[in-house]
Amino acid sequence: MTRTMSLAQTRRVAIAAQGLDRARPGAVTMRHLTGTLERIGLLQIDSVNVLARAHLLPLLARLGPYDTALVDRASGRAPRRMVEAWAHEASYLPVDTYPLVAGTRRRWAGVDPAVIQERHPGLLRLVHDVVAERGPLTGREVEAFVDARYTERGEGWGWRWSAAKTALECLFGGGDLIAARRNAQFERVYDLTERVLPPHVRDRPVPDPEDAVRELVRISARAHGVGTLRCLADYFRLGQRVTRRAVDELVDAGELLPVTVTGWDRPAWMHAAARVPRRTSARALLAPFDPLVFERRRLLELFGMHYRIGIYTPAHLRTHGYYVLPFLLGEHLVARVDLKHDRDGGRLLVRSAFLEQPRSGDTATWPAPAVVVAELAAELGTMARWLGAHAVVVDDTAAGDLARPLGAELDRVRLADADAYH
Repeated sequence: MTRTMSLAQTRRVAIAAQGLDRARPGAVTMRHLTGTLERIGLLQIDSVNVLARAHLLPLLARLGPYDTALVDRASGRAPRRMVEAWAHEASYLPVDTYPLVAGTRRRWAGVDPAVIQERHPGLLRLVHDVVAERGPLTGREVEAFVDARYTERGEGWGWRWSAAKTALECLFGGGDLIAARRNAQFERVYDLTERVLPPHVRDRPVPDPEDAVRELVRISARAHGVGTLRCLADYFRLGQRVTRRAVDELVDAGELLPVTVTGWDRPAWMHAAARVPRRTSARALLAPFDPLVFERRRLLELFGMHYRIGIYTPAHLRTHGYYVLPFLLGEHLVARVDLKHDRDGGRLLVRSAFLEQPRSGDTATWPAPAVVVAELAAELGTMARWLGAHAVVVDDTAAGDLARPLGAELDRVRLADADAYH
């Protein structure tokens, strides 16, 4: 029989599947970091650094304050626990997942090696040999070693890349090169894949494409708890046809269970090992690239939040700000805040703060506004300490109906802390 689930149940399953309802550890270790990455499957990478790098924030949401050197060690020193690949955009993955995304990597590279070979004969081999002999190297360093006839710009490549950069991305997408680490400027540092992957991954036979897709859908389903075909395909940017075939196979194996979610007009599936909590006490600020908010239709239907990333929107069209984080409290997204780390001033700046309104079916479990303000102030304080900021400040020009009460709460907390200190 197909199980029927309410939106509230599905919401709690989704939060639990992402590990957002778990108590945060006091001292975060490498085991905590790798366990979290295994649970959620990937960390999306983005270069915007107005608050912190995108891949660092989902770990903060689940683990609390942690030493980001753990991430650098896991991704940049042997034995690698995580590596970079094209998956859901550019992402960090557990090393064991890397061979599974070979098809995704090649699609994202977007450049046919034959085209490069025709336009610049010998370029791919030259770039590969330069990295083999002198790597690890950044793209700029590779260009410096490649003959000038290969580095003209403005040839019409999709991102106006040089020919050498295009060759690097082609080799990266094909798996011949990999990012050994990111440097202080957040540039990829390329090396030969066989010199970076641990032997147990490097020496493994190339997986059959259908087996790879099935395993990726299995990871996606575990990370979703409950998901539709679109959800399960989007996590690793898979085609819906191959995803549906994998779903059917996992249903036959008893790993996925068909469910009907109240209000959804399409089929859904629940991972057989998913928890269905009766309540949750989650509290977290979710980055724009957090896996819980990847799929916007799912976010709207589950949480009632219409969410878009302001960084891709012209300033005059932004509704909530530039780098806006939804605030998860209990089982609801109850607010959203636009944040900036003022590194020179040592402050975490709140540039806007908006209170969400409950839908009619959510009012019984929706926290009171005063609770939202107090809990948000506390979570902002946690983030500030992690960033090394000495204060959380609501900007004088901050927009939103939550800005003034949040500012008052932060002032109250500061005074209470000062009284306690004295």
